Amino acid sequence: MSAYGKDLFKGTANYYSRYRPMYPASLIRFLIEKFSLDGSGQMLDLGCGTGQLAFRFSDWFEGIVGIDTEPEMIKEAIRLSKEIRVENVRWFNGDIDTYKDNSSDETFRLVTIAKAFHWMDREKVLETLYEMVAYGGGIAIIDTYSSNKELLPWKEKVEEVVRHWYGNERRAGNSTYSHPTISHQTIIANSKFDLEIHEIPTYEQVWTLDTIMGNLYSTSYGTKRFLGENVQSFEKHLKEELLALDNTGIYKEPINVSVKLALKSK
Repeated sequence: MSAYGKDLFKGTANYYSRYRPMYPASLIRFLIEKFSLDGSGQMLDLGCGTGQLAFRFSDWFEGIVGIDTEPEMIKEAIRLSKEIRVENVRWFNGDIDTYKDNSSDETFRLVTIAKAFHWMDREKVLETLYEMVAYGGGIAIIDTYSSNKELLPWKEKVEEVVRHWYGNERRAGNSTYSHPTISHQTIIANSKFDLEIHEIPTYEQVWTLDTIMGNLYSTSYGTKRFLGENVQSFEKHLKEELLALDNTGIYKEPINVSVKLALKSK
């Protein structure tokens, strides 16, 4: 994430833990079955955010490590783990190389990277992780991004209002965001890992005005600090536009989750 500076997700952690959509139970079941999880071994959640995905696996491993470069995310993850009494997750603020330099030679049955791989030096991360993944284990790179997905009318309206208040370029930390031109699957295929691609059955996400707003504020490009003194004006504008489309204030979205596996053969 260094290309975007250290403040990429500054100010988003509270919104992240409250408004980021949960991944479906079908994804959790898939990974449990795929890696024959049985409560033993270790898991690593890289780019863990505030820990929502790591928490879902707390019963399926002896221990879990959550790593994130944003200190506010780790602070919120620690708070949440105390609140829900999850005691087998350790949190580390930094990147994978720093963690490796400061840890013993532990190996992980499963590494998850959920909606975070695009921020990383992907080739280097896979090279580092290869030594850390147990034989028969692997990395699950999870995403809901689709370049050819047609936007729903309410999503188009959100993007229109966001462009009006945030600007046409997608800001990211101290720069603007550029989506990788080489796909995740190509990066994995060119690594030491074996590639598998899976699609989780489509499910429906239900949004409200508040959750749309909160989710936007949890993102790198929608962080509230970019609005300055225009927060109230932006929120009023967005709510008016969305209610004009559907006055129920309820908005539905079909979600497709892809899982690209980097497997370390026995």
